[in-house]
Amino acid sequence: MSALLDSMAQAFCGSDARRDVLDAALRDGLPGARSEAWKYTSLRQLERRSFAPAPLAPPTVDAQLVGDIPGPRLVFVNGRLHDALSDTHALPAGVQLEPLSAVLAAGEESARFLARRYEHREAVFARLNAALADEGVVLRVDEGVQVEIPLQLVFISVAGEQDLAWHHRHLVELRAGASLGLVEHRLGVGEASHLDNTVLHAHVARGASLKHARLQAGSARQTSFLRTDAVLAADAQYHRVDLELGAGLGRHELNVRLEGNNAHLTANGVLLGTGRRHVETRLGIEHIARDTNAELLWRGVAANRSRVVFHGGIHIREGADGTDANLSNKNLLLSADAEIDTQPTLVIDAEEVKAAHGATVGQLDANALFYLRSRGLPQDQAQALLSAAFCHEPLKVLPEALRAQLAQQLDRALAEAGVA
Repeated sequence: MSALLDSMAQAFCGSDARRDVLDAALRDGLPGARSEAWKYTSLRQLERRSFAPAPLAPPTVDAQLVGDIPGPRLVFVNGRLHDALSDTHALPAGVQLEPLSAVLAAGEESARFLARRYEHREAVFARLNAALADEGVVLRVDEGVQVEIPLQLVFISVAGEQDLAWHHRHLVELRAGASLGLVEHRLGVGEASHLDNTVLHAHVARGASLKHARLQAGSARQTSFLRTDAVLAADAQYHRVDLELGAGLGRHELNVRLEGNNAHLTANGVLLGTGRRHVETRLGIEHIARDTNAELLWRGVAANRSRVVFHGGIHIREGADGTDANLSNKNLLLSADAEIDTQPTLVIDAEEVKAAHGATVGQLDANALFYLRSRGLPQDQAQALLSAAFCHEPLKVLPEALRAQLAQQLDRALAEAGVA
C-alpha cells in the first residue's frame, strides 16, 4: 500500500459501512498512467506522501484575511469550522444551514447523502471521501425562497508543522422555485502543503436557480481534489464559474445531469497555469430530458513550466431531443516549457439536437499585438491587455457585483504570474 493510502487508513474512525467503502478503495489502490481519466495526471509523487488528519480545533488566523468577504459566510480553517470568523446572521428565513459535523452528531442516518457510493477505481478520491468525510456544509433552501445576498463559503489552508488532509462533503439543495447565490473561496496562508479532498452534491429542483462561483487561490504547494455532482430538474437553472488560480496540484470534476425538461446549465471557467503547477478540469455533462441547454465556455493559460489539462465530455442520451449543447475551450500557451492538453468529446444518441464543441491551443494574436503596439503600448502592456481580455470572457455570466469581485482576483493572479 502507498504511504498516501496508508495514512488515509490510519485516519479512519467511522461506521462499519464506511469501513467497507474504505477497504474497497484501499484494495483497488491509486489509478496509474493506463487509466484514461488519469493519464495526464501522475500520482507518483503524491502516493509517497503521508497526511495527518486535521485537528478538531482550527488554528488562529488573522480576521483581516476574510475582511473583504461579506456575510453571510461560513469559514473553515484547515478543514475545521471557525466559529469566530463565520457570520450567518444575514441568512433569511427558509434557509437551513448546518456544518456536516453537527448533522453527523445526530447519527449518520441524518446525512443520507453520505450513503452515495462510487464503484469505479478511477473515482479513488470520491471513494476516500465517502469513507472519511466528517465535515462540510448542509444547505437547504425552502420552496419559493429567494436569497438575495450570496452565501460565502471560505476554506483557508494554514501552513504548519504537519501536512494535513481533510475530506469535506457538501449538500446544496434548492427546492422548487428557490434561488441562491453561492461563492466558494479557497485561500492559503504561508506555504501550506495540505490535501483538500471535497465532494459537493447540488440538487436544483423544478424552476429553481443556483448561481455558483468557485475561486481556487491556494498556495503553490497545496493539493486539491474537488468533485461536484449536480442534478437539475425541469426548468431548473444552474449558472457557475470556476477560477483555477492556485494550488500546486489541482483537479476538479464537474458532473451535471440535466434530468428535467427545459433544464439549463451554464458552466464557464478559467484555468491559469503558472510556475510548475498542474491544473486539471474534467466535465461530464449528461443531457437526459428534452429541450435541455448547456453553454460551456472555458479558457486556459499555461506559462513557465505548468501543465493545463481540460476534458470536456458531453453525452446526449436517447430521448433527449431538442437538446442544445455548446462547448468552447480556447487556450493560450505562453511558454515553450508549458503544456496544454485538451480533449473535447461529444456523444449523441438522440435525434433533432444542436451540438457543437471545439478546442484550440495557440499564442496571442500577432495582428492584435501589432495593432496595440502601433497605438503606442509597450510589448508587455499589450500582451497583458490581451491576456486579461481573453480570461475575463467566462465571467460574463455572473451578476455584476460578483463578476467585479472575481475579476479583481483574476487580475491579481494574472499580474503576480507576469501574464498581466
